[in-house]
Amino acid sequence: MASSSIESEKQDAHGKSRMLHPVAMMLLIMLVAVGLTYLLDSGQFQRQAKLVVPGTYQLIAKQRDLTSLLAASPAASNTQQAYPASLFSAMAAIPAGLAKSAPLIFMIMFIGGMFGVLRKSGALDAGIDRLLARTGGNVYLLTPVLMIAIAAGSTFLGLISEYLVIIPMMLILAQRLSLGPLYATALVAIAAKVGYLASVTNPLALVIAQPIVQVPLLSGAGLRLAVFVLFLAIGIAYLLYYVKRQGYSVPAALDHTQRLSLSHRFVLTVVGVSVIALVVGTSVWKWGDIQLGTFYIFEGIIIAIAAGMSVRTACDAFVEGMKGMMLAGLLIGLAKAIEIILHDSLVLDTVIYHLAAIVEGRGRLFAAEGMILVQMLLDVLIPSTSGKAAISMPILGPIGHLSGVSGQSVVLAFLFGNGLTNMVTPTSGMLLAYLATGKVGYGVWLRFILPLFAVFTLLAMAFMAFAAYSGY
Repeated sequence: MASSSIESEKQDAHGKSRMLHPVAMMLLIMLVAVGLTYLLDSGQFQRQAKLVVPGTYQLIAKQRDLTSLLAASPAASNTQQAYPASLFSAMAAIPAGLAKSAPLIFMIMFIGGMFGVLRKSGALDAGIDRLLARTGGNVYLLTPVLMIAIAAGSTFLGLISEYLVIIPMMLILAQRLSLGPLYATALVAIAAKVGYLASVTNPLALVIAQPIVQVPLLSGAGLRLAVFVLFLAIGIAYLLYYVKRQGYSVPAALDHTQRLSLSHRFVLTVVGVSVIALVVGTSVWKWGDIQLGTFYIFEGIIIAIAAGMSVRTACDAFVEGMKGMMLAGLLIGLAKAIEIILHDSLVLDTVIYHLAAIVEGRGRLFAAEGMILVQMLLDVLIPSTSGKAAISMPILGPIGHLSGVSGQSVVLAFLFGNGLTNMVTPTSGMLLAYLATGKVGYGVWLRFILPLFAVFTLLAMAFMAFAAYSGY
């Protein structure tokens, strides 16, 4: 069984080598974004507390002279005159995107540092070997249990970037089972994305979207729970089918009688307690990226002490772990740079204005289904969940009301569109960060995930039709 897995990994590696480097891919998308600033009209909605005000969109005159492309210091767009992006301003958007995303980027790098110390302690490898020995290496048991736990954290608490730290752990597990990095990355990514797509009580998505359309916060959880259970079951089955096709093998050298050392037990206890602290911190104390970054630094120190490491060894491991997250952090900054390019040229409001016009004045079913497609298209340009909610929900909410689509259903369309596209779009810095951490090429991921993406899209449309006609 292991031979087919190895052969598949060779094919994946070959496919990956032919794909653009993720940084080159993001730079290419930035050039496309620059082109859009010339092709699309500029316009702007009035805003109140960062939310757009429906019915206030106005076109803004734009200078489309191609000489602006080479301008060293292009003029800033304003309410009277808009300007397309230049190559210089596009490059300037990169450090600006990194600066705006700095708390998230450093939090991710500190995750890598903490994991570097954890890996150096040897406790993680020993713990995974012990787990495999206790379960007999049964991947058909391990996969569902792990995916349910990850998806629950995502759908109930809104965890997503925090799961970057789990991918290296899953890589070790996959290596022990003669499964490749695609399995490890998919286990985390599918579970986390399904959780976000359903967002049963996800505060990061619902606390913004639901009040805008004037429905009670966290209401309507029943249907979203049904979506969560069905989609997660399909996601688990899909990954297990992949495992069956690839084959796996249990390490023959596992010692079923060997126990963890006292040092390893201390370290794993610290990790277990930290998981509980993380859940409490994000859900009760509302920790943001800065607090989470602080937490991972502190956790790395405690792990080093529990493992009895020297100061030099611990520091070297922490720095080495941070290096492993450099690419993930850079990709997140580049994704933000794309949004900055479009925002500074005032074309984002134009996109939502024209997309909303497609569903405005249509029948209930067309409007409901159309809203999913609108949100999916918007997600390519605005991967941020909160940013997309602020610009789209005030527009689509009244349109849905006039078409007979309830505010709760508008929120559901928002969640579906946001969750589906984030599984595949190359403009999602977080998706590319997952792939970079898991060492999986974007092309390899796309070939793997597209069938599941298609099934999820069809199911989302079916749920949306039910929601629209049931008065959800």
